[in-house]
Amino acid sequence: MIEQKRWDVSFEEEIIDEWHRKKLYEFDKNSKKKVFSIDTPPPYINAPIHIGHAYTFCQMDMIARHKRMKGYEVLFPLGLDCNGLPIELQAEKKYNINIREVGREFFINKCKEMLDEASNVSSSGLKRMGISFNSFEESKKVGAKYLTDSDFYRSITQKTFKQIWDMGLVYEDDKPTNYCPVCQTTIANSEIDYKEGKAFLNDLIFKIKETKKEIIISTTRPELLSSCRAVIYNPLDKRYDSLKGMHAIVPIFNKEVKIIPHKSADMDFGSGLVMVCSFGDTSDIRLFIELGLAPIYSIDKFGKMTDKAGKYAGLKVTEARAKIIEDLKGAKLLKSQKEIVHKYPICDRSKTPVEFIALKEYYVKQLEFVEHIRKISDKMEFFSKENKQLLIDWFGSISIDWPVSRTRYYATEIPIWSCKKCGYKYVNDTGKYLRPWIDPCPLKKCPECKSNDWLGETRIFDTWFDSSISNMFILGYEYDNGFFSKNYPCNLRPQGKEIVRTWLYYTLLRNYQLTKKPAFKHVWIHKHVVDDKGYKMSKSKGNGIDPMDLVKEFGSENIRIWSVLEGDITKGDIRCSPERIKGTSNFNSKLWNIARFISGFKKAKKPAKLSPSDKWIMHELNSVIKKADKLYDSYDFNSGIKIIREFMFNSYASNYLEMVKKRAYSNDSSALYTIYESFEKLILLLAPIIPIVSEKIYKELFGKKTSIHLSPFPTAGDYELSKFTKKILEFNSKVWAQKKEENKSLKDLIKIRIPKDLEIFSKDLKIMHNIE
Repeated sequence: MIEQKRWDVSFEEEIIDEWHRKKLYEFDKNSKKKVFSIDTPPPYINAPIHIGHAYTFCQMDMIARHKRMKGYEVLFPLGLDCNGLPIELQAEKKYNINIREVGREFFINKCKEMLDEASNVSSSGLKRMGISFNSFEESKKVGAKYLTDSDFYRSITQKTFKQIWDMGLVYEDDKPTNYCPVCQTTIANSEIDYKEGKAFLNDLIFKIKETKKEIIISTTRPELLSSCRAVIYNPLDKRYDSLKGMHAIVPIFNKEVKIIPHKSADMDFGSGLVMVCSFGDTSDIRLFIELGLAPIYSIDKFGKMTDKAGKYAGLKVTEARAKIIEDLKGAKLLKSQKEIVHKYPICDRSKTPVEFIALKEYYVKQLEFVEHIRKISDKMEFFSKENKQLLIDWFGSISIDWPVSRTRYYATEIPIWSCKKCGYKYVNDTGKYLRPWIDPCPLKKCPECKSNDWLGETRIFDTWFDSSISNMFILGYEYDNGFFSKNYPCNLRPQGKEIVRTWLYYTLLRNYQLTKKPAFKHVWIHKHVVDDKGYKMSKSKGNGIDPMDLVKEFGSENIRIWSVLEGDITKGDIRCSPERIKGTSNFNSKLWNIARFISGFKKAKKPAKLSPSDKWIMHELNSVIKKADKLYDSYDFNSGIKIIREFMFNSYASNYLEMVKKRAYSNDSSALYTIYESFEKLILLLAPIIPIVSEKIYKELFGKKTSIHLSPFPTAGDYELSKFTKKILEFNSKVWAQKKEENKSLKDLIKIRIPKDLEIFSKDLKIMHNIE
């Protein structure tokens, strides 16, 4: 008999600790089972998990648990992200230091110190949620926990760089690129967001050199006047046919530039005349290349005006803009000004405007691979199918090769040494993780000029260059190639929609370059967890919810059941509030109450023949198992749990148990056997979703010594009699409604005819309702 009247949250940690003591989910690479691999998104090691992590990792865990029960050896490793700008920014904030004002080694040590202090922040939260990662211990084995800043992981990153270098897929070039003055580094197109904001559209007066006539050019960026190299108009715009071949005089700077017809000029924007500057946006970059213009760089990497801006040199961009507007007004060269709302590019990290400046960077070729990746994406299945469009849309946005070098400190170093004498570049081929800014070049003499004077590279990789091999890393690439070759590609990539253009795309690119194969079989893309009103959660808005606070109040199992009952996160955002979690927690309460009720009966052996009612519920349960298993296989736990809930609340608890409980109290072997048999199958069916409640009931009610998570998933047998379910439920409802109408209690005698097609159940129905 289960004595505990209700599910107690205190059970959870006890059961979780037992799982880890017994290493229940440890990966066995020598197992004869078929491997199912999940490339989980590594959360930052130093940040507590947020409600989005809690939700999505619960969903991933359900997938892992279901596959284990279906007989797979599940590779479900815990990865923790320890590289990149977020780590650096937090270190600067924590220690009140500036990356540019302290030495590199000192700063890196501070990052490591901070990460060491917070090494268990995110992983402990995931562990408390009951997530069944293979291990919470770090090692060099397949299935172990991994850190992206470990020498081991970084050595694999450097190996892959050497491989694509040898393929001729990397080059260095000095050309305009996206630059964040706050982060002080180049960023890729995939790291740019667009923000809508207010700005002034300024109508500036230029003069035609040849005719002295005035023309009007509209711009939101007058601070780029010093970088203006041409004025264009659309060749279809007949207003400006006469200007072809003439020159415009740039206000304030009094220099002349050519007036050129070009189709990219928008006839409906401002006057239809557009100044071409280096560089206001990516279209300017394209025009400079097309028109063969020499750029003038008026903004430096600190976001300040250069000496090319004349008297405005040293001013911040916003300061220069205001000062130039003031001077234009004083010179009567500003005809008008109006406030507009427009979109402008911002860095997705700092959320500040992006500039376009020329820097020498390393690039990985990607333009020539876009169509190849588009084709291999057709070989992968997306969940939901509509989310594939996020990737397809990104393909159309790729216009330049991928700049992978960054002028920051805390990430994997680009493993290149350059010969100071002849410029020959040596790329690390030792297989070890090396840091060129401090480690000597492994090659003693330059093979070209025999010099031994090397200059180590100081730049690091874009964080996504590291992250884009996570699926290959977990499968043993370059450290267990035998396992890798047997089990590549990875079965599943679960991830958020906001990093489709980065993590997913770059993974597909890098994997194709290295293997010429798709990276995954399945891709599961989720939306966001939002607040109760549908707004994105954030600290600044004050609407964030700490999942660990919810765990303390409701327990992780109630969060898990909320996560599946609330909706399908692949098709829309999921709303979260304590009230919503409390509302769905009645599922676990109901399950526990059923278990307690059943525990009051003795178990019985299977009789030679089951009664019709018992046979019916087994058939109905088989139908539910068949449907739920199919939905689980397509990662649709939301639809699966709805079918199970309908069965558990209505067919099972409200109808079947009421139909047979008098037989059970009379020790009828058919009823007793079926009650236990059906409920055990139901618990097994629920084990991937609510693993702790299921484990507790499985051991206490059924006296099992081994974990439910080592048991096979229930199989669906016959379900012929499930055709009676609707009629049984309708008849029972009819009886209850008639008794209520006649002011009778449920125990009172009632006169009602049992339908002919339900006569096989008449014995139990008569006893259940006390029918005359």
